[in-house]
Amino acid sequence: MNVDMLNAVDSFIWGPPLLLLLIGTGIILTVRLSLIQLFRLPRALKLIFAAENRGDGDIDSFKALCTALAATVGTGNIVGVATAVHAGGPGAVFWMWVAAFVGMATKYAEGCLAVKYRTVDKNGDIAGGPMYYIERGLGKKFKPLAVIFAFFGVLVAFFGIGTFAQVNAIVEITQLATDIPVPYTATALTLVVAAVTIGGLQSIARTASKVVPAMAAIYIAVTVGFLVIFRAQVPAALAEIVTAAFTPTAAAGGFLGATVLVAMRNGVARGVFSNESGLGSAPIVAAAAKTKWPAEQGLVSMTGTFIDTIIICTLTGLVLVISGSWTGDVNGAALTNMAFQQAYPQMGSLILCVGLTLFAFTTILGWNYYGERCIAYLVGVKGIMPYRIVFIILVACGAFVKLDVIWILADIVNGLMAIPNLIALIGLSSVVVAETKAYFAYIKEKETTEQDIKVVTDAER
Repeated sequence: MNVDMLNAVDSFIWGPPLLLLLIGTGIILTVRLSLIQLFRLPRALKLIFAAENRGDGDIDSFKALCTALAATVGTGNIVGVATAVHAGGPGAVFWMWVAAFVGMATKYAEGCLAVKYRTVDKNGDIAGGPMYYIERGLGKKFKPLAVIFAFFGVLVAFFGIGTFAQVNAIVEITQLATDIPVPYTATALTLVVAAVTIGGLQSIARTASKVVPAMAAIYIAVTVGFLVIFRAQVPAALAEIVTAAFTPTAAAGGFLGATVLVAMRNGVARGVFSNESGLGSAPIVAAAAKTKWPAEQGLVSMTGTFIDTIIICTLTGLVLVISGSWTGDVNGAALTNMAFQQAYPQMGSLILCVGLTLFAFTTILGWNYYGERCIAYLVGVKGIMPYRIVFIILVACGAFVKLDVIWILADIVNGLMAIPNLIALIGLSSVVVAETKAYFAYIKEKETTEQDIKVVTDAER
């Protein structure tokens, strides 16, 4: 299948119907949950470190979030934003924001349903995610929809976000920054991935909980440093992002120009690639969190989209727009690298190399687990080890696939995976609302009791 044919398939899948379904699902959930992503965000951020971690589960809420962030905070935040802006202009960043805002409600619902309908597999491990809330929530007659989700989940792990896009980004930036030959980087990466993923969720979660906070802090510090250096240009860049979201962007340099629809399509598609809201991946690991309240894990899951897109993607987008490098002929990691070198001429490539390598590596780990859970749903736990072996082989091959083909394939399988999940989220929205009301009624009662105890204690003193 040639690139033109893949582009045609990609444009069809990511046409108005899927964009409407994706944004529409987020809007429906936003309305039904009374702007939960706005009014409950402070509590959600607090829960990252203060969740009770009681109840069934394999890992605590923080490790579940870190594993989810390991899979989401990756090349989408650096390379994905670059390809979106290069194809759709600065306006693509605005549509990333829109997708992320409504996507926070979507991610909340996913995390909530994942815990509500989770089960235990034959190995005694927690099993959950869209395939389970489709089958157990919507009913047995919807099992074909669950099978479709799991099938495309494996394909995304094998050919989409999980391997090729990440590996290609690592070898490209490593070669740019250090001149290390591609085969050497590919071999080292494959060995490290094999060492971690063979150990399963506990090994992946331990690694993610250590690497993710550090890598996010380093990247945020470096991009904020860039914006401080060019602070006089930040207001104009923000204005350009908003203006370009609603007006066509003219051709400039190597940039061919973009309509509003192109900016919207690229912004939403790359936004979903980055934060995975609506894709159905994050709830697979959210289901493993130690909690007895589905809504509590929903709130923790929601912060993933906020951190990934509202913070990290925005910083990358501003760096690209301010630098003006998006109008050139380069794309992907090379485009972001060119932008960083304006602020850090000597160290720009090395900084981006370290950041991108950590981002992409952890994404590979997270998606290994997602695909593993999907294969276990399809064929049982006997399929887990063969899956891991195939995954590791594909990691080794990912360095030698062309960039344009990688991103088109990733978009296609992402879209096909999202459709059954979005249908389930709409069908189970009443369950999400009920769980939300029950949780916040519990919180209100708990806070009232604690307040009464405090009053009595103070009076006795």
